[in-house]
Amino acid sequence: MKKKMTPFGVFSIAILSVLTVLFVFPFYWIISGSFKSQSDAVKQPPQWWPENPTLGNYEKLLIQNPAGQWLLNSVLICLVTMLLVCLTSSLAGYVLAKKRFYGQKILFSIFIVAMALPKQVVLVPLVRIIRGMHMHDTLWAVILPLVGWPFGVFLMKQFSENIPTELLESAKIDGCSELRTFASIAFPIVKPGFAALAIFTFINTWNDYFMQLVMLTSRKNLTISLGVATLQAELSTNYGLIMAGAALAAVPIVTVFLVFQKYFTQGITMGAVKG
Repeated sequence: MKKKMTPFGVFSIAILSVLTVLFVFPFYWIISGSFKSQSDAVKQPPQWWPENPTLGNYEKLLIQNPAGQWLLNSVLICLVTMLLVCLTSSLAGYVLAKKRFYGQKILFSIFIVAMALPKQVVLVPLVRIIRGMHMHDTLWAVILPLVGWPFGVFLMKQFSENIPTELLESAKIDGCSELRTFASIAFPIVKPGFAALAIFTFINTWNDYFMQLVMLTSRKNLTISLGVATLQAELSTNYGLIMAGAALAAVPIVTVFLVFQKYFTQGITMGAVKG
């Protein structure tokens, strides 16, 4: 039996439809613009659909510029950072939530305070440390500073609070080691939070333009975001080429979200209610 549509329901659908168009339209404009020539991209009034679609922008992006290497650099940085952050944060959050030791509250307070610090405050020490380790202008120069993400520890601690202490005590009585207990008992319970943290980390790393700009200098080590930024000339700008680069850069981030969407929404709902 169909439910009767109320005025509030009609109004809600109308608002959602408008918001959907507003959110989707920039993405559509980038995709359509990537198939336009420079003359069509700057034409007034604008072309809402490419009248003479061309693949020239993508050919120029991939052949005349190392866009494939840029994209590979971005994906490698995000994947390695995501794996390291999820591994370290899940273990640290589990220990802070379920273990009792001297200085536990102070240590957790330090993580909370670190979340409030803007990245620019610690950037100079980070650069000096990376240079001292002879890692400047390498992909590790971007990866390592992002591994110690306080938000990841905080998020996984909140999820680990939901692990029943009785299960952990039973595993200890059965002779399980700490790592075995975490892998067999704790991890299946916090897995939605693990997946949510993976998406947060991937997106945060992908969009961290400032860190990439400071740590990477050589053209072959640039990420796709930095590479697209270099395509903008001082006196003239090829908008079709830049839109092709933006469209190429959007593929991995959209793919990751679509793959992990179920775990992402589940992780958000579970993390919102502590039970």
